[in-house]
Amino acid sequence: QVQLVESGGGLVEPGGSLKLSCTASGRTDNFYYMDWYRQILGQPRALVARITALRSASYADPVKGRFTIARDDEKNMLYLQMDSLKPEDTALYFCHANDYMGRESWGQGTQVTVSS
Repeated sequence: QVQLVESGGGLVEPGGSLKLSCTASGRTDNFYYMDWYRQILGQPRALVARITALRSASYADPVKGRFTIARDDEKNMLYLQMDSLKPEDTALYFCHANDYMGRESWGQGTQVTVSS
């Protein structure tokens, strides 16, 4: 099973930007879609953004217009560019992927904290 490792989290002030990266141990072109989820303290894990193998992207309403998901199958990477960050974006962010056989892979998460 492909391992996913997130990086790029940290502390940022409101209005700032962060770029999350997800490194896969195997080929990402085996994944039909790749996602970013986040889990806010005390809440269930929620889908933030999804990108398919055809590069069709979709976003949760709270992040539309501020976050951009991208994938690079040559580098086996998934990214999440987060702009205009708000305190309510503070969460543990997870990389997730589904292959064409329906098998799932999850990363361990990277913490994003938006605070002044």
